[in-house]
This record gives sequence, structure tokens and C-alpha cells, in this order.
Amino acid sequence: MIYISEEESAALVTHELAYAAVRSALVAVIGEEARIFPAVLGRAATATNTFSIKSGSAPHLTGVKVGSFWAKNPERGLPRHNSTILLLDQDIGRLRAVVEAGTVNAYRTAAADAVAADLLARTDAGTLAIFGAGNQAFFEVAALSRVRPIEKVYIAARPSARQKAFAEKIEATGLRVAIVSAEEAVSSADIIVTATPAREPLFNADWVRPGTHIASMGSDAPGKRELPTELFFKADLFCDLPAQSVTIGDFQHIREQVSAGDLVITPIGAVIENQVAGRRSADAITVFDSSGIALQDLFIADALIKARGL
Repeated sequence: MIYISEEESAALVTHELAYAAVRSALVAVIGEEARIFPAVLGRAATATNTFSIKSGSAPHLTGVKVGSFWAKNPERGLPRHNSTILLLDQDIGRLRAVVEAGTVNAYRTAAADAVAADLLARTDAGTLAIFGAGNQAFFEVAALSRVRPIEKVYIAARPSARQKAFAEKIEATGLRVAIVSAEEAVSSADIIVTATPAREPLFNADWVRPGTHIASMGSDAPGKRELPTELFFKADLFCDLPAQSVTIGDFQHIREQVSAGDLVITPIGAVIENQVAGRRSADAITVFDSSGIALQDLFIADALIKARGL
């Protein structure tokens, strides 16, 4: 059995590796042979400690990802978020590999948004608004800066030491930074990314400019909501997997309209494969709902194993 520790996987992963693996996963999931099973959301004995289990299979990979959030870990000098990917042997069903992937998960999540932005955001998009200043936020900035000429980042987050540290970390990369209100962030940005645990919309739909691309990645459980529902009726809607997006993603709040055919959600894999169009015009508003699918985890684990030479 192959074992890759957290330290080793963090040393192996790059934005380029994550982008390629996630892009392949997003194509694979729209194929007839891929399977994604309903996510399991659970809690430990302490209610603030939560975990999720996402599982799936493709012709060459089968496995699960266990993601955890332990609220008081920073008091122990540990990150709140952790992730472990288990791959099964395709022939006999026994464990093929265990990959600790806390840092890798952040790369993987940001890569999905980068793949979508590369297809949906305007090619001249130079301003980025980030809601939230947590663990995921910096990875989003780094990944999106690889696919678009980002020059300035607007941060919409509560004042805190973490917010200040986040701003300083971005500035150290050479990007300009402004800490602003939600309205100023939205009305100034070409690309908007929401990376929060919110359960209410973070901004007003009327603040969004024509031509903006929006990515929601914080909504990954029932009841979570980052984007205003009104936005969906004037935008083109995309996601990683429609069936999951309307269950635990931001599009869960328009499930009835999607079922009735009043709104259409397009899997981003179909855009990658040129089966459907992405951005229709310079003024079109595009929304990508990224609830995170198991194949992203399985594909990136496989890529790490190959990078290790196994």
C-alpha cells in the first residue's frame, strides 16, 4: 500500500499539477462511466467538529475523500481543515493508497475555480474580489492569477489579525490590495470569489457589473448560501456537477426552478469539451458553483502518486 504524508503531499503539489488533475476530473465526471455518490456530512462528539465524506469512481480510479474541520485546532498549533484521500485497488478492492491532503485540498479547490475562470472570465479580467480571509482565500488568489492578468485584489472580510495577514501576504506577491466594503468589492471586480461559511447572501445582485465572473466555493452543505438568488436569473450558470450543486451547493436555493426548466445549469466539463459555449459575450455575467466533487480528489491523489514516481 502507498502512503503519502501531509508533509510529502504538500511538498509535491503545485498549482500546475492541481489544475491539470482537476481539469481532467471535471471532464471525466460528465462521462457515462463516472460515478459520484451523495456526500455524507457528519459531526463529532463536539458539535463544532465536523467532517464530510465524498466518494466516486472513474474507469481507472475508485475511492473516497474524508474532509474534516476541527474548530479548536489552532489552539494546538494545527490547521482547522484536514483531508485524507483513500484509493482502492481496482481489482481486489483493498486499499491501494492513503494520501494525507490538507494542503493539497486547498490547491484542488482553487484549481477548480481557476479552470472555470479560464473558460468563463473575460480574458482581460484584471481585478479580483475575495470574500473571506480564511485558509482557502490565498490559494484562490494564487490560482486565479495564473489564468488571468490580475493586478489588484479587493478583500471583503471582517477586520481581524487574519485579514491583515492575508492582505500582507497578497501584497508580498506584487499585487495591489484594498480592504473594502462588500459593495465596493463587487462593483469594482472583474472576478468575484466567495470563500466563506455564510448562510445568507454576501452581497446585492445589483452591485454586479456586466461582464463579471463569480465563483462560489464556500457553499458545500445544506443551508449554506453565499450568492443572492436574484443573480442567477441574469447570469449564465455553471457548476462542477449539477446533481450535487442543487443538493449542497449554492444552486440548492434554485432547485425548484432548475427542476422546472426555468433555469439551466451547465457542467463545466461540457464547456471544456466544447459541447456547449462558455462566455457568450463581453457583457455576460457568469456564475460557477464549486461544491467540490470526489473525482477531483481521486485524480489529484493519482497525480501525486505519479509525481512521486510510484
